[in-house]
Amino acid sequence: MDEEEALARLIALAGTNAPDAALLRAVVDEASELGARRALARLGLADEAARDDVSDLRQLLGAWRDAKKGVWAAVIDWAVRGMLALLVVGLAMKLGLPGLLK
Repeated sequence: MDEEEALARLIALAGTNAPDAALLRAVVDEASELGARRALARLGLADEAARDDVSDLRQLLGAWRDAKKGVWAAVIDWAVRGMLALLVVGLAMKLGLPGLLK
């Protein structure tokens, strides 16, 4: 008996009398399981390789985030270094150090 048939039987059973909590829980559980399987199949993640595919995608996303974080850190580092270099050059000009080098 496949999942759709099991769900149909549970719904039919629920319609015969006042359903109790266990029967309603079983109907909801079967329906949600069936819906999840359909959603995964539509996304192309219903085969055996899907776990590896999702794992690879997570690793790729993690690497992308790390690279993005590294790029921002490098940009900020170079900006701070540039400002400090300009500050040192400005102080040297203000103190007349270029005249001492002549």
